[in-house]
Amino acid sequence: MPRDLPPLDVLLPLDQAGATLLPADCEPALHDLYAHPAARPGRSSAVRANMIATLDGAAQGPDGRSRSINGPADWRVFRVMRAVADVVLVGAGTARAEGYTPLTVPADLRAARAARGQDPALALALVSASGDLPPGLRGTDRPPYVVTTEACPRLAELRAELGADRVLVTGADTVDLGAALVALAERGLARVLAEGGPRLLTDLVRADLVDELCLTTSPLLVAGPALRAVQGPEWLDPLPVRPAHLLHHDGMLLGRWTLGRG
Repeated sequence: MPRDLPPLDVLLPLDQAGATLLPADCEPALHDLYAHPAARPGRSSAVRANMIATLDGAAQGPDGRSRSINGPADWRVFRVMRAVADVVLVGAGTARAEGYTPLTVPADLRAARAARGQDPALALALVSASGDLPPGLRGTDRPPYVVTTEACPRLAELRAELGADRVLVTGADTVDLGAALVALAERGLARVLAEGGPRLLTDLVRADLVDELCLTTSPLLVAGPALRAVQGPEWLDPLPVRPAHLLHHDGMLLGRWTLGRG
């Protein structure tokens, strides 16, 4: 376990308020709080989205990356959310901006993952209409899945490079995210962690495919033209969400919110 992980204060739920979650081997308390949601009736997978935003709503810093607005508290829960997921779903633009490479589960969290019967490897699924893979995901021994369309100009190239089973064609001209989730579940990847970017999250929310949103509020003000955590040219119908828990460290708030149920 990394030595610099901070304690987290529980603010919600009220019956646990005032407790402090100290870093611990295998992080049992955080595994309980961040157990991946179950799939809704009639669905084969469950989607948890994870995003960060500054106090004024920016999902990125002046460098265009979310890493410049996060911190050790966010990193502590981020590790656990990845460890309980089967696959990370991310847009190609975000993967390029954040420098994604093949994903690994932290060594101190692997035993809990094995006890749940999950594959030791954490899969990555990239949503890309163009099929243009980020440099860090090319030529690796753990290639990503690519969710794309029949119109993708690199479709044959992707199939040759990654293998046909890793190229998920789920629409003619636009990606059908619901069909993509079904295809991932058919490959044993039912616990989905969506890491953005904002436009992909908006599309998932608009299609009623998000079960939970874990949103970290970073104690920063940045202004500028930054994207928001949910971003699109059209309004969404206002979507009620309910708090599941709220943690705190050094001004940073880590919330887990439930969407689309009841």
